[in-house]
Amino acid sequence: MSNYIVSCPKCQHSFEPTDAIREEIEKELRGKMTDWQKKKEDETTILLAEQKLKIETELAAQLKKNLSEEYDHKLKMAQERQENMSKQVKEFQEKELDFLKQVQAIQTKEAELELELQRKLMTERESIKTQIQKEEAERVSLKDQEHLLKVKELEKQLEDQRKLADEMKRKAEQGSMQMQGEVQELLLEELLKSSFPFDQILEVGKGVRGADCIQLVRTSLGQEAGKIIYESKRTTAFAQDWIEKLKADMRSQGADIAVIVTQTFPKEMDRFGEKDGVYICSFQEVKSVALLLRNAILKVYDTKKSQVNKGDKMSLLYDYLIGNEFGEQWKAVGEGFRQMRQSIQRERDAMEKLWKSREKQLEKVLLNAMHIKGSIEGIAGADVIHMDLLEEDETLELEE
Repeated sequence: MSNYIVSCPKCQHSFEPTDAIREEIEKELRGKMTDWQKKKEDETTILLAEQKLKIETELAAQLKKNLSEEYDHKLKMAQERQENMSKQVKEFQEKELDFLKQVQAIQTKEAELELELQRKLMTERESIKTQIQKEEAERVSLKDQEHLLKVKELEKQLEDQRKLADEMKRKAEQGSMQMQGEVQELLLEELLKSSFPFDQILEVGKGVRGADCIQLVRTSLGQEAGKIIYESKRTTAFAQDWIEKLKADMRSQGADIAVIVTQTFPKEMDRFGEKDGVYICSFQEVKSVALLLRNAILKVYDTKKSQVNKGDKMSLLYDYLIGNEFGEQWKAVGEGFRQMRQSIQRERDAMEKLWKSREKQLEKVLLNAMHIKGSIEGIAGADVIHMDLLEEDETLELEE
């Protein structure tokens, strides 16, 4: 028998419930308890979902803010570096422009000096021509005995030279072709020595590379003013390679003028003239040709001597500009510029690589957030709160 007593709420009559009544009451209480437990579980599930959603929303917002701040900071630093590099490049371009202006001014000055020198040379040539004409006129007009004796003496020397030349020519024609050439070389040396006693006539030995004869032109004070080299040829045909060989000898020996003395001329020439930078004349013309060329060398020497110590700074600057020191310094400037440009490119590539990495990370976060959203909507339904990290009209864009 149960000790549980139930009282009637109306009549206050107490009675002990039977097993049927007790089972019905217990069944009703268990149903209410089950409903209450289910309600509590639903409330707990909703609360947990709301807290999880709130935490995920806050994490996504904080992550997006951090990424945005870091991106803005990196972009600002890159812009500052770009501005600094642009400023440096502009300064370098300004300096280069100033330097080019200076070089242009130097070249202009050099052109002016060259023009002035050419004008002076032309003036000197005219002066020489006038002087020669004057001397010729004086020779014709002078009739005193001393002049006549001098003329006779010169005529006698010329006659002796002519006889010597005829004799050497006769002997040369009787010998071999090589002997004829050697004879003309000897005759040429004797002619130059007798005609220009102030100059030094150097003989080039057989088998030695170079011209046949060298004339060191000297002033009346014994100063060396220039050098003329002669190549003696006595053949039946003119060879074009004589000119190139003599020009090479002229460069190697530091000569100012090169002359070929030959009895046969090129097809386009029949007398004294100039061809490809080399003077060509016959043996009969060589004395007059040597006299004219020698006078020209002396005049150029005097002109250059008068220009000594003029424009030293310009010459020094020109020498510096064409020297190795300036060339190496300019190479160093070019290398620095190229290295600077390569450094900028490497920084740009690294920044773009970093941006791409951040973009992939952000896409990964958004993808995981969408997975979480889909899972929650699958559990709680479509009425869940807004969980998108981006606005409806906002798309993820990173500037490359």
